[in-house]
Amino acid sequence: MLSRTADHLFWMARYTERAENTARMLDVRVQYSLMPQSAQAEQQGWRSMLGVSELEAQFEAKYPALTQTNVIDFMVRDPDNPSSITSCLRASRENARAVRGSLTTEVWETENTTWLMLQQHLNKRTFEHDPAQFLEWVKYRSHLSRGVTLGTMLQDEAFNFIRLGTFLERADNTARILDVKFRFGAHDAVQAGTQAEFYQLAALLRSVSAFETYRKVYRDAITSKRVAELLILQEKMPRSLAACMAAVVANLKDVRNAQSHDTERLAVELYAMLQSAPIGDILEEGLHAFLTRFLASVDALGNGISRDFLIPIEPALPDAGQ
Repeated sequence: MLSRTADHLFWMARYTERAENTARMLDVRVQYSLMPQSAQAEQQGWRSMLGVSELEAQFEAKYPALTQTNVIDFMVRDPDNPSSITSCLRASRENARAVRGSLTTEVWETENTTWLMLQQHLNKRTFEHDPAQFLEWVKYRSHLSRGVTLGTMLQDEAFNFIRLGTFLERADNTARILDVKFRFGAHDAVQAGTQAEFYQLAALLRSVSAFETYRKVYRDAITSKRVAELLILQEKMPRSLAACMAAVVANLKDVRNAQSHDTERLAVELYAMLQSAPIGDILEEGLHAFLTRFLASVDALGNGISRDFLIPIEPALPDAGQ
């Protein structure tokens, strides 16, 4: 397959998944904001989401105040934010348009219709009037795109690169969603074992479609340790880090070439680490430290895939004064 075609397919899937996961992170914060809390705690919650997404400086340069309305506008509509839902769905549609010949009609029509429907939502400002409904719509359209791909695409190299993009992006975003809760949870002043913690953890589980799964796996009280274990190590949970890395390893195996050995080895090592690491050891290391290390590995893996199969990422040019 031509590297340019593989690149478009890979990034089409990544941007669709990124839009969905941005919606999921926003959904967590919107649900948290409905709980009784101080104004300072609520503001810190929105700041933490921007911080984990590495967008705090860009937000502050454009918006006068850190409020729920401004953050939602920035993360949903702002065309200058490359991680906003609008930017992601636009990029996904443009990548799909560039390789229409490699997609089924159903996949292309789904991508294109999502973009057209988004314009209606933006014009009606649904994301302001009913953010929960809008965020559910974003997740639904991503589910539809993924389902149509699975149901209509030939499972060849094009399919493999779509799946690689999906699961690499999902691994990155599941780690970031976990980091939002467990790194900054202290700012919410919620004690372990309280009703408030239950509602926070339940909201987190629902944001990754894992509430019912948690009940099936543990059949007991919701605790921070078990939530972390489910979303990191439970390979049968579709959005867990272990499940994502299993899918990355499998799809890399199907597209391997003469220069991809090191990239495939990194993926296998990351997957093996998740298979062998007890949750107690991860928590002893510190969840934030573990997730930071994991995110760095995922970033290196993405760079390796780009180098070995796609259009290489060009290094940044030095400033004129240097």
